[in-house]
Amino acid sequence: MSEAAHLGQCRCGAVRFAASGPPLITMACHCTGCQRMTGGAYSLSSFYPADRFALTQGDTVRGGLKIGPDHQFCPECLSWLFTTAKEIEGFVNVRSAMFDGAAEHRPYVEMYRDEALPGATSGAVRSFGGFPKEVGFPELIAEYAAWDGRVKQ
Repeated sequence: MSEAAHLGQCRCGAVRFAASGPPLITMACHCTGCQRMTGGAYSLSSFYPADRFALTQGDTVRGGLKIGPDHQFCPECLSWLFTTAKEIEGFVNVRSAMFDGAAEHRPYVEMYRDEALPGATSGAVRSFGGFPKEVGFPELIAEYAAWDGRVKQ
């Protein structure tokens, strides 16, 4: 990895990873699926090109519903680490809380606010009731790149 790496791991440390440089965008998802996968009010993620993400120790197992996106978990502690999908081929959606410097991955955009639990807020700058269709992801990624609160290298 050529740029500064953000290191992370599962809860037990059996699986470790690195993502180089800043993410393309950081997100919070309030959908009920993410609530159930995390056991919390929302999931946090940092979106990276796949060529800037690597497992550095251990292997993962597929979990979740095992249909649609490939949700990858530690086989030991079952921590949800990252997601890939054919709809986002070439990209990896890393669970931000698994980074050693998780606080640096503050969410820029939140989605599925219509499904949010009462009182649950993420502090994201941009907010959408569902998936952000009214603004395309390229525009959100450009906004994030210019945002002064993004992850620094």
